[in-house]
Amino acid sequence: MRALILAAGKGERMRPLTLFKPKPLLEVGKQPLIERHIQRLAAAGIQDIVINTAWLAQHIFDRLGNGKQFGVRLRYSHEGDEPLETGGGMFNALPLLGEDPFLVVNGDTWHDIDFSAITLPENDLLHLVMVNNPPHHPAGDFHLHNGRLYERQPTKPALTYSGVGIYHPRLFANSQPGTWPIAPLIHQAIAAKRASGHHHRGKWYDIGTVERLLQANHNLNQERNS
Repeated sequence: MRALILAAGKGERMRPLTLFKPKPLLEVGKQPLIERHIQRLAAAGIQDIVINTAWLAQHIFDRLGNGKQFGVRLRYSHEGDEPLETGGGMFNALPLLGEDPFLVVNGDTWHDIDFSAITLPENDLLHLVMVNNPPHHPAGDFHLHNGRLYERQPTKPALTYSGVGIYHPRLFANSQPGTWPIAPLIHQAIAAKRASGHHHRGKWYDIGTVERLLQANHNLNQERNS
């Protein structure tokens, strides 16, 4: 299986930290987020990795190169000066990802999700790893029941999409190049009953703001010192 790390965003909510450094190169636990993803993908046996880039792309390439130091092959899907959002970015990277299902990892998260344990059931178009709702997103994204994803409903508990999932290229069969989010295609797959998921109960941090970056580092330091 190949993997795509999403690393093209501008990180506007992280400024001033991201004025001169792309968000996936920010450090949690004294290690850049994206390097940890690459190492853990390699440990899971995934050695062919694509990284989509836009904002400060050269910084990412200069740091990671071709991936030889991690024991993987890194290739880059460059989107130009403006990122194409999640859906457009994934569609743009499809020529590098091949015809088989591929793993997607948001570059601005820190977690202990086991990449090797994620599978896409036959006939499904996507499988999402879900996590408990963080304080900044209490309503969650989707309802998960018996391994199947459903739209969020007022009477049923919802979980939050972790940013890690497996997608089949067929999900993008009717898509066009451009700047667009992945959410509409996820909703379509759910409506077609071709969307599965599972609940990850381990560590997960969404590094979306400076405050969350500081909190993640604080929590991990406390755990190491306890």
